[in-house]
Order: sequence, then C-alpha cells, then structure tokens
Amino acid sequence: MVKKTKRSNIYTQSQVKKLNEKHPLSQPEKKNFRLGNAVKPKIVKSRFVRFPRYVQLQRKKRILLRRLKCPPAIAQFFSPLDKPTTNKVINILKKYSPETRKEKKERLKKSAENEVKGKKDKKEGEKPINVKYGLNHVTYLIEQKKAKIVLIAADVDPIETVVFLPTLCKTMDIPYAIVPSKARLGELVHKKTATCVALTEFKEDAAELNNLTKVFKEQFAGPGHHWRKPEKGFKAIKKEQKQNNALLKEQNKKI
Repeated sequence: MVKKTKRSNIYTQSQVKKLNEKHPLSQPEKKNFRLGNAVKPKIVKSRFVRFPRYVQLQRKKRILLRRLKCPPAIAQFFSPLDKPTTNKVINILKKYSPETRKEKKERLKKSAENEVKGKKDKKEGEKPINVKYGLNHVTYLIEQKKAKIVLIAADVDPIETVVFLPTLCKTMDIPYAIVPSKARLGELVHKKTATCVALTEFKEDAAELNNLTKVFKEQFAGPGHHWRKPEKGFKAIKKEQKQNNALLKEQNKKI
C-alpha cells in the first residue's frame, strides 16, 4: 500500500500574508461618536469617579473594622436588635416623646397670657413621663437605678463614648438594647441623632414594654459576649477556595 503524504502548503509566505490581510475597500471605519452620528455605548462610570476624601475614609474604616479582631465590649455592637423588634420599641416610645420647641413656646405663651389676666395656671395631673436623652443624663439615671429601659445606638462614632453603658446596665440590673441607628433614636427626641435614650416609668403600653424588657435581658444581659473573629475579604475567600480545590485534586490523584 502506498502511504499518503501530507499535502504541503501550495502558497508562499507572502501569498498567505496577502490572504490574511483585508482588502482596503473592506477595512472597518472608526466610529464617530459626535452629535448626529453613532450612538455611544453605555459605560459604568462608578469606577472612574473620584470620591471625596471623607467618603474614602468612611469606606476604608468600614473595611478595617470588619477585618480586625474585636474585643467582647465592642463586638456586641456588631449584633444589634433585629428590625421588627426595633420598629416595635420605637413606635411605643414615640408615645413618650417630649414636646417640641414649638409646643413648648405655645405653652409658655399661653401661661404668660393667663398670668397677665390674673388667672393662675392649675397644674393638672402628674408630671409628664417622657423619654430621657443625653449621655450624661442617661448615665446618671442608670447609676441612680431610675431608668427602667435603655436604648443605645450601635453606630456612634467614636464608639468609646458609649462602650461602658452595657456593662453599667448589667451591674445595675437594668434592661438595655443596642439599636442599629442613632438617627432613629434622634427622631424620638426631635433631634438629628441621639447616642442613647432611657425611660423612667411605663404608663402607656406597659404590658408590651414589660415583655420587651424580658426579650432584651435574654439577648443582651445573658452570658458574656465573645471575641469577634475578623471577616475575610473577597480575594482571601477566592484564594482559599483555590487552595482547597488544589488539595482535593491531589487527594483524588493519590486514590
């Protein structure tokens, strides 16, 4: 039998080059993206944006906090109260919110007018029970064992300002809870933000508040918190997965 030989290339190198090269008439033209011409392609511009320095610092700080190992005192601020329970507590405490500046102005104006007319204001009922706020004031109420319930914000900066409050509440046997947002606490007292708020007495929705205090004691005043392990970044997770896959392949080969 005659062996079939491989067909050699019948074209020379110069001819192959010419075949690969496109004809000058069929060359692609560059797109013109000026007005009335080709439509610009959509580009995700977020990666080209230069964010302000304070935004960069915020993001770096957030990453650092998650990468570092946290002691128990700070670690508890990373696991605040869940959303439905937080909403429930804040809706109840809204009934105890103090009067606004406008309401206070109107009340004082009315009492002044009555005084001019010669009428004396009769103080009807007992002293109103309102939400107490301000770090020093709340600390004093806890030390005097006057506070019945305490809410502490988790996103206070610097955290050192409120880090002692949970321990103080535990020693004084006062139920406390860590709430995710300081802005939500600020709403209760007609301010932008509030680090912590306290309630001295239960008047409205007393049964619900008593139930919530039990929930807070179970969640926060239970056994001591542990050290928080640092979170791994996206790159570290992928690297670990790659290493684990390589180890599995080696084990399979041995088998």
